[in-house]
Amino acid sequence: MKRISAIVFGVVLAVVSMGSFAFAQEKKDAKGCKDHPLFTRMPNTYIYECKFTEFDAREWPDPDTQGKTKVKIEGKYWLIQYYNQKEVEGKRSDLQVSRNYSNAMKKIGGSVYEGREDYTYMKLLKDGKEIWAYVSSYRGDQIKIEIIEKEAMKQEIIADAKFMAEGLSSTGHVAIYGIYFDFNKSDLKPESEPALNEIAKLLTGNLNLKVFIVGHTDNIGGVDYNMKLSQTRADAVVKALTTKYKINPQRLKAYGAGQMAPVASNKTEEGQAKNRRVELVEQ
Repeated sequence: MKRISAIVFGVVLAVVSMGSFAFAQEKKDAKGCKDHPLFTRMPNTYIYECKFTEFDAREWPDPDTQGKTKVKIEGKYWLIQYYNQKEVEGKRSDLQVSRNYSNAMKKIGGSVYEGREDYTYMKLLKDGKEIWAYVSSYRGDQIKIEIIEKEAMKQEIIADAKFMAEGLSSTGHVAIYGIYFDFNKSDLKPESEPALNEIAKLLTGNLNLKVFIVGHTDNIGGVDYNMKLSQTRADAVVKALTTKYKINPQRLKAYGAGQMAPVASNKTEEGQAKNRRVELVEQ
């Protein structure tokens, strides 16, 4: 009987040991889940659950007003829930989690509203897109992120070649709305073609006309970064006009003005949209 008991005990001990070994293994992300490109994850965490829908809505406090007003946001929706690989309760605070995410958002020009130490609302406006995020933490052990991405209002009316010519004649410059770029990049989007067509029409109809192509941004982000971004975007417009539309390169020069010449207040979304533009300036 003692021999049988010893054998049973040995089996139980083996099972317990195997369980402990399995528990020590690193947990993998839930199937089909991955980080949203906006954020990296906190160290030593894995994705327990995720969800994506093409269209959803949330009503969140607006970080631009420090939570004094609420805004209903509609668009693509992500939910990502992280758990720690091992118990860290008492070792990582909710405030530590919150500050990590809010500091990351501030570095890329976003606004932040820290409601309490365990949750934060964030907002990023850049290149015609609005990205809203909510991050909450429970005892530093469970982190939930919700993100809604929506397209800001697009300019539907494109200035034609005649309007551009009149602007250059009367003021020496004209703002062109309807030239779009990928988020935080200098790649021209296909929706820019109607505006580029009109610029090409203006130049082919006025063979003596030479212009500066000047890129402008809003004030979101660092000054040096915006100067560089506006320059590379102006370069992209010149490249499109000279390659696809066969405009003589000697008639075009690209410059980046960054946020230095706003035409509206950057304190509103509408003003920021007006400041993100390309201008033609007569040489």
